[in-house]
Amino acid sequence: MEGTNQTTVTEFVLLGLSGHPTLETIFFVLVLWMYLVILLGNGILIIATVYDSHLHTPMYFFLGNLSFLDICYTTSSVPLILDSFLTPRKTISFSGCTVQMFLSFAMGATECVLLSMMAFDRYVAICKPLRYPVIMSKGTYVSMATGSWITGGITSTVQTSLAMKLPFCGDNVINHFTCEILAVLKLACADILPNVISMTVADIFVLVFPVLFIFTSYVFILSTILRIPSAEGRRKAFSTCSAHLTVVIIFYGTIFFMYVKPKSKDSLGVTKEDLTDKFISLFYGVVTPMLNPLIYSLRNKDVKTAVKSLLVWSGEELKKLSSL
Repeated sequence: MEGTNQTTVTEFVLLGLSGHPTLETIFFVLVLWMYLVILLGNGILIIATVYDSHLHTPMYFFLGNLSFLDICYTTSSVPLILDSFLTPRKTISFSGCTVQMFLSFAMGATECVLLSMMAFDRYVAICKPLRYPVIMSKGTYVSMATGSWITGGITSTVQTSLAMKLPFCGDNVINHFTCEILAVLKLACADILPNVISMTVADIFVLVFPVLFIFTSYVFILSTILRIPSAEGRRKAFSTCSAHLTVVIIFYGTIFFMYVKPKSKDSLGVTKEDLTDKFISLFYGVVTPMLNPLIYSLRNKDVKTAVKSLLVWSGEELKKLSSL
């Protein structure tokens, strides 16, 4: 860059779906609707796990954390996405981009670790049921959840600070809906190899290790279930972890597809690929958090009963208020 004029970047332009105005209108309605469903569905789950004494167990404590995490994750990005669909100039300040990047990365990393903690909970419940109350004591599962949040926060702090310390002196157009860290790194006018190495190490700890831990847990879980003599016993045992397994498959399946799908080499293919990447990103960032409470509600009798009780109670309270 020597011998050229350098201008320090003070804001970024989010490209989003700028080249597709019709899609912007359609996706504004869809994303807004899904965001409201996320707030409602996860909010109801949080309230149910807090106020229903039958749900005061490690599994539902983790579920409450997952719901809160999904609300935080989507709230850190969806308002920005919706705004980009409406405004002609889709800009975000440097500091705003830093905060948004930190929150999104932290929530994503935390969810990876939290899902592995939930897998361990299911492993103990199915493989060591008699020791479950001792192993999964309140101090243990609260520490596990806290550790997940701390791990995500520290990882995001390191990666975000390393990324935003880079000089940005040229192009400031981010080809994404939000300040996604890899999209931002592409704009740096300096060597990003240290950042790539750092992110690779972080991914090993918050993505690869949790995946291996979940996989190993479910190998033992399935092995234990298959040894249960009765078909009804096997069905009941599997039903206790089927919701978590479904969420894990959707969550990691989307991440896996984003990073391993083949890259296009021709210009038309690259354009289509960029659009596909953005749609996958929307699925990961909006659809998955919307599905989580639906999956747990539809596949879990305790949650369905608690939600129904909560809705009945809310209806009775509204009637009392309206009669005053």
